[in-house]
Amino acid sequence: MKSILANRRLWLILLVGFMLVYPFIFGQSGYYITIFVMVSIYIISAMSLNLLAGNGGQMSVGQAGFLTIGGYTVAILSTTVGLPLLVVLPLAGIVTGLIGLIIGLPAVRLKGHFLAVATLGFGLSIPQIALNWDSLTGGYSGMAVSRPEWLSGNLELFYVVILIVIVVIWAIHNILKSSLGRAFMAIRESEVAAQSTGINLAFYKTVMFMISAFFTGIAGGIYGYWFGYVSPNDFTIATSFLLLAMVVVGGLASIPGAIIGAILFTILPEFTRSFVGLNNIIIGLAVILVILFLPRGLVSITELFKKKSQVKKEETEIIKEVV
Repeated sequence: MKSILANRRLWLILLVGFMLVYPFIFGQSGYYITIFVMVSIYIISAMSLNLLAGNGGQMSVGQAGFLTIGGYTVAILSTTVGLPLLVVLPLAGIVTGLIGLIIGLPAVRLKGHFLAVATLGFGLSIPQIALNWDSLTGGYSGMAVSRPEWLSGNLELFYVVILIVIVVIWAIHNILKSSLGRAFMAIRESEVAAQSTGINLAFYKTVMFMISAFFTGIAGGIYGYWFGYVSPNDFTIATSFLLLAMVVVGGLASIPGAIIGAILFTILPEFTRSFVGLNNIIIGLAVILVILFLPRGLVSITELFKKKSQVKKEETEIIKEVV
């Protein structure tokens, strides 16, 4: 047990160290830093969806809507109202969380594909609302996002993004380890059994949607600050399906799985730009193959190696005993 904890700490230290020196490895290239920021945005979004779908068993195909709301909240509060980043980003999460509450209240009565269709409708409607609400969102023109002066350079904002990602990972990890997280997983396993133990299904399902929306809204806000602009076409329904693919391929109900899926499907398009449509084909094949051969996602590969090594040890011990 101690060796496992030591290994985790070592990997964590190496990961944080890599993130700190990442910009200098690539000569502070804006292109590579932007890729890292997009990976960070999708890591937060994928973990938020995984909390809802993987740990809570509540299917959602509307996460792109929450990203859009978070982005526009940042644009309105930073540019129109003039609030600072330290106030705007939490408010982006809170506003998006409140929208998640509104969506979650009727959604608690739905299950399976009915819930998926309902969230799909939400994901489709948000860009249309942004397009037609010209007075608030700028319509087709979108909105500019004002960065604070102390974050005028990409390097400064990059380190702020790293800090936010670390805090979000820590927060979601602690939520899942708490009584709240255990209630989510009990609902996922069996709603009837969970209810029989005194778990209020409507309350906890609504809380799931709120928490998932809150963190996704923060991810959308980071996007707005980084690119300095948000529009209705930034996050489409294709983004929602991409996030779902990240969670399925990386590993349901697993924080490392969500991180793996986000990294994989954010970097992959950069290698397939020259081949139109190839990215979608690869993602589709990856989802199919993982469902068929690794139902628990890519994160379960390490478990397979551990099992094989354990079997070999047992076989070796048996051979020694026989000899």
